[in-house]
Amino acid sequence: MRYLIKNTLRPFYYYLKNPYEREFCKLYDKYGRCKRYKRINGVRFLDYIFDVPDLPSFLWQFKEIFVDEIYNFEPKTNKPLIYDCGANIGISVLYFKQLFPKAKIKAFEADQIIVDILKNNLLKNGINDVEIINKAVWINNNGVEFGSDGADGGSVILSNNKTQIESIRLKDLLEKEEKIDLLKIDVEGAEYDVLLDCKDNLDNIDNLFVEYHSWNNTSQKLSKILEVLEENKFRYYIESVSKRKKPFINKDRDKNMDLQLNIFAYNQKKNKYGKKKNN
Repeated sequence: MRYLIKNTLRPFYYYLKNPYEREFCKLYDKYGRCKRYKRINGVRFLDYIFDVPDLPSFLWQFKEIFVDEIYNFEPKTNKPLIYDCGANIGISVLYFKQLFPKAKIKAFEADQIIVDILKNNLLKNGINDVEIINKAVWINNNGVEFGSDGADGGSVILSNNKTQIESIRLKDLLEKEEKIDLLKIDVEGAEYDVLLDCKDNLDNIDNLFVEYHSWNNTSQKLSKILEVLEENKFRYYIESVSKRKKPFINKDRDKNMDLQLNIFAYNQKKNKYGKKKNN
C-alpha cells in the first residue's frame, strides 16, 4: 500500500514543486496531439517564443532539457565554454543561457533548414552572443553526405534524401581550446566516429554528454565509446532513452534504432594545475 500511495502521489508532488513540470503539462495539453513535421511559428513557453518545425520533438526536448535538466552541471567559472554539437532549434542553448548568462557557446547544427530556425529563435529571444556553426560535426573538413528529416533526426547515417554538406573536424577545434566546461555530442549516429577521432584530445574537457544511437542497419559500438571514455579517465553514468518493455520480445527491428542512450561523463584526471577535479 505504501508503494502504491508513493507512486500515485509522486507525479502530483513534481507538478507542484517544479514550475517546468507545470509548463510541460500546459504545452502537452495544447500540442500533445499534433502530428509530426508540421511547422508552427510563435510557440510560447516560459518567457520565450520559438518557431517549431516538429511539435512532438519540441515537447520531449523541453521535458528532457528543462524538466529533467539532463544538461545541468557545475562549472568552475561563471563564463563556461560550452560546445553544443547538435543544437537543433535552440532549446539547449536557451537552457544554457538561462543557467549561465555569460557562457560562451559554440552551437553546431548541420541541417540548413533547422539552423535558420535556430538563428531566428535566438534572435527573437534576445540571445545574440552565441557562435552558430552551420556544419556537420565530423572527422574531417571535406564535407559529408547528410540526410535531413526536417526535425531533430537529421543524420549522416540516414540513407534517404542525402545531400553533400560542409563538415568540421571536432578534433581540430578541441586541440585549440585550453579547457571546455561541457562538450555535448548529439549528432544522430556520428558520435562513434567523432569520439574515436577525438580520443587523444579529451584531456581539456570537464564534462561530456553523448547521446548514443544504435542503428539497426549498423553494428553496435557502445563498448568502443565507453572504452574511449575509460582510457581518458572519465567516470560515466548511462540512462536509457528507449526504455523498451519486454526487450527479449520487443527488439524494435522495425524501427531505425533499437537502442538510444544518454551517457554522462566527467573527467577525473588532475588538471594541469595539479588539482583533482571535483566529482
